[in-house]
Amino acid sequence: MPEAIGKHQLKSSFKPTQTIRPLYTGGKVDISPDENLLITTVGDSIEVTDLQNGNKVLHLSGDTELITTFAVTPDGNHIVTSSRSLVIKIWDFKTGQIKKSFKAHEAPIIVMDIDPTSSLVATGSADSTVKVWDIEGGFCTHNFRGHGGIISALKFHLENNQWTLISGADDCNIRVWDLQDRKCVAVLKSHVSIIRGLDMSSDGRFLISGSRDKVVNIWDFDKKILLKTFPIFETIETLGVLRPNTKINNMDEDFEGELFYTGGDKGIIRIWDIQTGKLIQTQEPEKNTKHIISDIMFVTFRLSLYLRKSNVLTAVTSDQNILFYQITSGLKRVKQIVGHNDEIIDLAYVGKDETHLAIATNTEQINLYNIKSFDFNIIYGHTDIVICLDKSYDGTVLISGSKDHTARIWSIDVDNENFDNRVNCLSICIGHTAAIGTVALSKKSLKFCLTGSQDRTIKYWDLSHLDRSKSDENFRPKALYTNKAHDKDINSIAVAPNDKIFATGSQDKTVKIWSVDDGKLLGICSGHKRGVWSVQFSPVDQTIVTSSGDKTIKIWSTTDFSCLKTFEGHTNTVLKALFLTSGTQLMSCGSDGLLKLWTIKSNECIATLDNHTEKIWALTSRKDENVVASGGADSLINLWEDCTTEEMEKRVKEEEEQILKEQDLANYLLKKDYKNAITLAMSLNQPFRLLNLFKEILDNRAEGDTSITGSESIDNIITNLSKEDIEQILKYIRDWNTNAKHFRTAQTILNAILKTFSSEELLEINDIKEVGLLIEILSSIYLKVVFTMYLMETFISLTNLVIRWFAALYRKTLSTIRSNDYRFISR
Repeated sequence: MPEAIGKHQLKSSFKPTQTIRPLYTGGKVDISPDENLLITTVGDSIEVTDLQNGNKVLHLSGDTELITTFAVTPDGNHIVTSSRSLVIKIWDFKTGQIKKSFKAHEAPIIVMDIDPTSSLVATGSADSTVKVWDIEGGFCTHNFRGHGGIISALKFHLENNQWTLISGADDCNIRVWDLQDRKCVAVLKSHVSIIRGLDMSSDGRFLISGSRDKVVNIWDFDKKILLKTFPIFETIETLGVLRPNTKINNMDEDFEGELFYTGGDKGIIRIWDIQTGKLIQTQEPEKNTKHIISDIMFVTFRLSLYLRKSNVLTAVTSDQNILFYQITSGLKRVKQIVGHNDEIIDLAYVGKDETHLAIATNTEQINLYNIKSFDFNIIYGHTDIVICLDKSYDGTVLISGSKDHTARIWSIDVDNENFDNRVNCLSICIGHTAAIGTVALSKKSLKFCLTGSQDRTIKYWDLSHLDRSKSDENFRPKALYTNKAHDKDINSIAVAPNDKIFATGSQDKTVKIWSVDDGKLLGICSGHKRGVWSVQFSPVDQTIVTSSGDKTIKIWSTTDFSCLKTFEGHTNTVLKALFLTSGTQLMSCGSDGLLKLWTIKSNECIATLDNHTEKIWALTSRKDENVVASGGADSLINLWEDCTTEEMEKRVKEEEEQILKEQDLANYLLKKDYKNAITLAMSLNQPFRLLNLFKEILDNRAEGDTSITGSESIDNIITNLSKEDIEQILKYIRDWNTNAKHFRTAQTILNAILKTFSSEELLEINDIKEVGLLIEILSSIYLKVVFTMYLMETFISLTNLVIRWFAALYRKTLSTIRSNDYRFISR
């Protein structure tokens, strides 16, 4: 039972309660017809996620080859996928089972489209062919050849029972295929680059095509002629037509035309008039973004009432984020989903109730994740990778340091209904000449912040004039002092709980203690043999904890700067360590991918947590210390919840049940209820008591009793044993037989088992095949009988049994060799 110190019970066990995994790693994204589910590609698999709460609904496992594209039928019954293995799979959307699987093309499939009736799927491949497949039957209905390059766009069109398929390729041509006549009826030539988008107007009169040649063409679909060309001044990656009579800002009330949208290398959504080519609406660019828009989904034609009212365009960006923009509000971002967190560098709990995690993910953005719901905020501002984070005492202010040589201070209001006002940049700290590797905010009030840089200096920034009520990127805090702190990169800064001193850790293997007021050096802690990666103050004592590349954790006094304790256990660099349980315990993480829980008083590692596959860079805890968050190079974020109390209650309950079973066993033995006694002794794993029970029965055999074990009831019990129980008893017999005093009892029980069960039945027991358990028992008993000449009849009987068993094993071995089961014969 965990030891209690004062009022604080030591923690002894943590369990992973939530893991934030990659949701999208590139490729196709779609939304289910009812708009409740998000379908994404994750490597060689498809993930189906609930858009409201982020729960995984379905996982479609791949064939180890990357998914190239997929499509969902309009009726929502099937998902059609293709991978680099050149195989098409048709899945049942409700059960996740494969209904059809077949090879489709000679090269990977690049694009797909499904007709409005959910009966046909068209596939365009890198082999320059277009094929049409029956979804229910899984057979090819059409095979079109004519393009001179990779197929890059497909669109079904059904009008007046006339089935048409339109395709675009990197030969810059658009072809129109008649499905009834099975031939190409038109080749549309005008673009000078790969075709990236095709769509039809709602009345079927116009075909809209977009290309990387930065123009959109409007074609008369009946006459198959070019009507208009609109310059877009952007490499187009996707386009589509909005539903008729869609109203947006800055539009005339009497407008009755149609609109189309485009997205491309500028990373913004723009809406255009299909008649005049006039730009109607432009999304406001995200600050300092470098992404391009690879796909846009217009979901308002679906059945979902919420999205129908919202008129949402969903953009998929090249940095693997999924952004939702509301058309009627001027293309404002209303929701965002981070598809893939890159290497997790740092974490911080933010918000008044610590309901959100701020995540630095080896990119220019900071991801703000709502732990309770499937909600993200992407914080734009930095122009280079964000390296470090820290939060204020109340969780409403965040500071970030970046490779762009700046630190930014953000106000965090996670409960603000206005999406744009949840995160605002309050100020920018400019002055370092190299990347900022560590930052820290004051602990008692928002009076100052500290930054440490690869320029080997620390700066103290005055925040006393910071206005937390408004966003002002032009506000520049003053650096009241700058000190050259270390001889190598500064990896960590920590501020004491009283805001009077702070500590820095560096690659120069030292930890230094400084005065906050004037930046005066107070002392140096020397002892680590490699660089120091993290520093943290104890919440109660005048000590700090440090972690190092020398695989150790050390606790130092901040009064005389001596090393008080050293903890060893990690097999690689310890990247972070923090205090838990009011300073009586430590949690650490390292390059070995493990988290370790330590008790300071005993220097003991009492738990090792393993749910990462690579080095763990980030480690943070909530104020109540009941949940610890870790993030690493494997792109995973694990939330570990303290389950010490649960484990204690479970252990107490098990002990109580054990005591009750022990009492029951004693009662059964007293009543000579051997059946229940044997069953209970086996469940309690008490072979010695079981041996004594069998020995007592055998010694008290009644005169004239013809049973094997000395009791007919015991013989019947052995007859009804399960395979698992037989396996367990055979292991007991093997152990009993090592003692000459017990071999008679062991022989007797074994004899009962051998006479009750056939060799074929016993060979089905796992341990007999893999461990050779029965051979060991038979060999041991055989030798004992030979040397003691105990009962010639038993000797002859066992000899015959040995011969019979070796014959059965010989037959089994031959069968195993034929089936190449080398695991069996290797023993």
